[in-house]
Amino acid sequence: MTEYTLPEPVVHTEGTRELARDLVVIPNRGVQLVPNVGVIGGTHSVLVVETGMGPGNADTVLKFAADYAGGRKLYLTTTHFHPEHAFGAQAFAGEATFLLNKAQAEDLATKGPGYLEMFKGLGEPVARQLEGVELAAPDVVYDTSCDLDLGGRVVRLRATGRAHSKGDQVVTVPDAGVMFTGDLAEAGQFAIFPWFPPHDTDVSGTRWIEVMRHLAAEDPRVVVPGHGDVGGPQLLADVRDYLQSLREETWVRRDSAMSEETIIEEVRAVMIERHPEWAGQEWIEKGVGCLCAEHAV
Repeated sequence: MTEYTLPEPVVHTEGTRELARDLVVIPNRGVQLVPNVGVIGGTHSVLVVETGMGPGNADTVLKFAADYAGGRKLYLTTTHFHPEHAFGAQAFAGEATFLLNKAQAEDLATKGPGYLEMFKGLGEPVARQLEGVELAAPDVVYDTSCDLDLGGRVVRLRATGRAHSKGDQVVTVPDAGVMFTGDLAEAGQFAIFPWFPPHDTDVSGTRWIEVMRHLAAEDPRVVVPGHGDVGGPQLLADVRDYLQSLREETWVRRDSAMSEETIIEEVRAVMIERHPEWAGQEWIEKGVGCLCAEHAV
């Protein structure tokens, strides 16, 4: 991964946006390595979605959530195990019940330490936020689905299976038509492929496409991506279509026995021409590498 040289990856609670009754998002304000954070309320409980990177950010999120809850019980969940989404859970210990799906819990336990060291190497702004991180174990682990009753509102936690990671989780609030996707969907940037062979090759472009087809079919009113602006259902369709075109452009070249270097060069040019306004161009190469590995021999 390239060194991180952009603004401090710090969660700020100013500008919090209300998406529905008793449901707000703390936006990432376009800052890389800061996730969109959700706070979802019911009559007796409040669920927090994402912690921010490291204990300092998580303390900020916890303080906001506790004030928002006003004495209601707190729960915490994360959409996947990556550092800016989950590496602050320790701050919630004793304050909230931490729920994860089984695959994500395994990712956090087995791959978390390696990602902690990798992200510390991105530069001082990131390393500073990761000081003192202790990877927290969940209090509750579910298999593939969990319906969490917050009181007058049920929130659905669903493990999608392998896509952006092995333990991706989508959080939906049916009565409000709101869906939190984590990094299965981003707004205004190319899909993030954590393709780091030989250390991590769990991302699956082909499975990711199937997941996005299912999510788009749900047609939520509001979509909260892992990073970028909150949008509508078109955001899911845009990600699905991009992943499909990335696969098609990669595989047609793979079929012609091009070298991977040439495939990357050509597909990168095609994707930038189609989406010149999108950020994160460095992830195109990772996506091509993943899809080359998944190409049927």
